[in-house]
Order: sequence, then structure tokens, then C-alpha cells
Amino acid sequence: MKNKQKIISTEHAYDIIKKPITTEKSTNLQQFNQYSFVVSKNSNSSEIKNAIEMIFKVKVNKVNTSILRGKGKTFKGQYGFRKDIKKAIVTLDEGNTIDTSLEIK
Repeated sequence: MKNKQKIISTEHAYDIIKKPITTEKSTNLQQFNQYSFVVSKNSNSSEIKNAIEMIFKVKVNKVNTSILRGKGKTFKGQYGFRKDIKKAIVTLDEGNTIDTSLEIK
């Protein structure tokens, strides 16, 4: 079966991709053509792939996602949790790069 590419709007693409992750570990992944992003929790890998290709005009090879659970914290004697976030590690084809220093609108 062929994969059907679902067309998404530009506004929906910006809703899916929240912001790039700029940690030491994610910066080291860039030498292997992999980039990390915080994405919407209810998005799937194909939607993330389409959004990255639309926003940055690159060819995506693979998308890996994981949900990072929020840490437990105490604030003024009350115990609570930080929000969960979904992280996507996007692998690009050879010759494609993304400038993650630019801010996503």
C-alpha cells in the first residue's frame, strides 16, 4: 500500500511544531542530521513529518517521538507535577539542514 500524504494547512503546521530543543545533547545530534523539537501531544509522526517539510522546506527521512513525563515538584507546601511534553527527533535526508536558531512563529 502507498502512504497517502495528508495535506495540512500552514496554521496547523505551526500548531504541531512548538519550538526547537537546544540542549547540549540535541546540539550533538545535529552532526548526524537529527533535530529535536517540542511538538503537540496529540500529533502523530506523519503529521510531524508533513509540518517539518512544510515549514523548513526540507526532506524528512524518519521521525521518532517520545513523551517526557512532568517532574514532581513542591511549591509552597503543595505537591504537584510539571506538564508532560512530547519530543520529536527528526532525521533529515543527506544535504538538508535546519537553522534552529530561528524562532518559529
